[in-house]
Amino acid sequence: MNCWSCGGAIPLLAGQRVAMRETCPHCDADLHVCRNCSHFDPGSHHECRENQAEWVRTKDRSNHCDYFSPVTVVNATGPRAQGRATAEDARSKFDSLFKR
Repeated sequence: MNCWSCGGAIPLLAGQRVAMRETCPHCDADLHVCRNCSHFDPGSHHECRENQAEWVRTKDRSNHCDYFSPVTVVNATGPRAQGRATAEDARSKFDSLFKR
């Protein structure tokens, strides 16, 4: 999970819950907030896709929502961000696919 405020990585174990008063170790922002929830959607009614959840006025402050589920962020950069491939590298790999 990443902090909604600073984007800092928050390591969570599988099935670990986020306590209501838990804060980000990087910026001290509340973590059990709507903006860190997988149901948060600014385009939905009350900005929440969970239709049974109660309306929460402040989306960036700690709340008592029982439907809170930390949003899962997948790091898709992986090793590609470390080693930048050039256009020539891509072309040579493409050409090698069709050689006999």
